Amino acid sequence: MAIVRRFLPSMSLLSAFEAAARHQSFTAAAAELNLTQSAVSRQIRALEDVLGAELFLRERQTVRLTLAGETYAQQVREALQHISTATLNFRANPRGGTLNLAILPTFGTRWLAPRLPGFVAENPGITVNLTTRLAPFDFQLEQVDAAIHFGAPDWPGAELDPLMRETVVPACSPDLRARHRFQSPADLLAAPLLHLVSRPDAWERWFAAMGVAPDGVRGMLIDQFATAAQAATAGMGVALLPRFLFEAELARGDLVEAIPGAVESAGRYYLAWPTRRESYPPLQAFRRWIAAQAAALRP
Repeated sequence: MAIVRRFLPSMSLLSAFEAAARHQSFTAAAAELNLTQSAVSRQIRALEDVLGAELFLRERQTVRLTLAGETYAQQVREALQHISTATLNFRANPRGGTLNLAILPTFGTRWLAPRLPGFVAENPGITVNLTTRLAPFDFQLEQVDAAIHFGAPDWPGAELDPLMRETVVPACSPDLRARHRFQSPADLLAAPLLHLVSRPDAWERWFAAMGVAPDGVRGMLIDQFATAAQAATAGMGVALLPRFLFEAELARGDLVEAIPGAVESAGRYYLAWPTRRESYPPLQAFRRWIAAQAAALRP
């Protein structure tokens, strides 16, 4: 969509307004921008002339935003931040593209990050920026090219590539297993259980798969798998952990399976992206690469 130039004030006017709005002071904005107070005041007045309405209420020696001015200030600040981020991305990689990727914390640190050097080696012109997300979000509001998603393929406004399934196991410390002497899945009902906030029914599903009626499953709530694994290692309880993310701890014996009870999770991992980014070359390259990495993990 073409930009309507008459609705696009100059950068100097917008910068002066953003600083004045943030400080609620023309004097403080002038100090930040290395201008005089009268220069900032003139720029604000010029922007108000463009808009056809006042942005600030001027009361003696103070100024404060109007209600409409507060909304405009927030939108201008977000737009300037987007420009700043785009400029930073370009300066970091002027010869290639940038892929802004949202990742699930433990999946990102345990599985994706160790493999990313391979992607960068294959695609030296692409810079990958990572941000952590625990839940789906609105691609219309977030400046992200793609995201790793776990669950069902029901992200509105997004396209998804299936990556992999996961198998979870009930894991705990060797000492906790020795103290409780677990013999059957039902024995875990009496143990301290660690629950992931994003998967509140995981233990109920596991018990059901084991043929055990889960009667009021209780325990500690934890927001990330990595924290749950640390708590389990410390003997605080039994956690349902994806085996492929914690193979090292299980191999070393820091964690052990409370009882044999591997169960495939109901959801799966996906790469999600907004439809408008479908043809973006860095995303296309990443889709091909991560699909091959996920395929190599499957038995």
